[in-house]
Amino acid sequence: MPAPPLHNVCMTAPADPEELEALAAPASGELPATTSLGAVHLTVSDLDASVAFYRGAVGLEELERRDGVARLGTGRTELLVLVEERGARSSRGYTGLYHFALLLPGRADLARWLAHAGRERVPLQGLSDHYVSEAIYLGDPDGHGIEIYCDRPRELWEGSVGQRMTTQPLDVSDLLGVLAEPESEPFDGLPAGTVMGHVHLKVASIAETVTFYRDVLGFALMAQLGHQAAFLAAGGYHHHIGANTWESAGAPAPPPGSAALRHATVVLPDEGERDRVLARVDAAGTAVEGDIVRDPSGNALELAFRA
Repeated sequence: MPAPPLHNVCMTAPADPEELEALAAPASGELPATTSLGAVHLTVSDLDASVAFYRGAVGLEELERRDGVARLGTGRTELLVLVEERGARSSRGYTGLYHFALLLPGRADLARWLAHAGRERVPLQGLSDHYVSEAIYLGDPDGHGIEIYCDRPRELWEGSVGQRMTTQPLDVSDLLGVLAEPESEPFDGLPAGTVMGHVHLKVASIAETVTFYRDVLGFALMAQLGHQAAFLAAGGYHHHIGANTWESAGAPAPPPGSAALRHATVVLPDEGERDRVLARVDAAGTAVEGDIVRDPSGNALELAFRA
C-alpha cells in the first residue's frame, strides 16, 4: 500500500492533534522494547462530575474512590487517577497535557465506542485516520484532552513511521461497517485489554523536549516537525510520547490550583531498568523526586516498573 501524501502545516495549531508533515527519524533508543505507559494522573475541579463523565461517556470503570481520589480503568487495569481540587482553574495557555490516548484492542471495539458516542450524543472534537491508527478525540469537563484509538496492523507502518504518519478524515461509514447493526450494538464500557497507548504533551520547546526524552530517558525519536512537534517511542512503536508547542511555545508550567496533568507513568520492565533510567536522569543534572522526574517544560513522569 503506498504511503498517503504528506501535507504542509501552518505555524498555528492544526485542526487535528496529530496533523503534521512527519520527518523520518532514526528509530533507535536506549529503552527496552517492552517499555509501556501506565496510568495518567489528573487534577479535576469536580470529582463527581468527572467520574460520571468517564463512566458514562468514555466507558471506564470506577475501581476505587477514597479521600477525593478516584481510580478508573478496565477490569483490574488502572488507567486514570483523578484527584479533586475544588474550583481548579483551566490550564489552557500553559504546558501540560494535550491528550492522553486509550488504545483499544481492535477496530470493532473502536466502532462500538463510536456508535455509543453517537447514540449518547457525546461531544467529539475530531475523527482522524493517521494511517498508523484510527482515532477519535474529545475533552472532559475540565478540558483535559482524550484520544480513543486503535492501531492499524503494525506491518503496515513499522520502520516507516516518519513517512507514513499523517492525518486524513476518518472514514466513519467504513469503521461503523464492521458492526452488523451500529444503531443497536451493545456497549458495556471499554473492553478488557484497553491500555494507555500514548500521552501527548504541551511543551515550551521541542529541542529541549527531544533532548530530554531521547538523550536522557532513552526513547527513540520516530518523527519530528521542526520546532512544532515530535513523536518518540520505545520498541519501534509509532509513539508513546507526543509533544507540541502549538499552544505552549515558551509557556510556563500551570500554576497551583490548575486542573492539569499531575503526572504520567512510564512502566519499565524491571527495577534494574528503572534504576538505570533514574541514573541517566541524575547524571544529566535533572532533579529526581523519588520516582518522579520532570521534563524541561515541567511535565512530571513517574518511572515505575512491573512487579
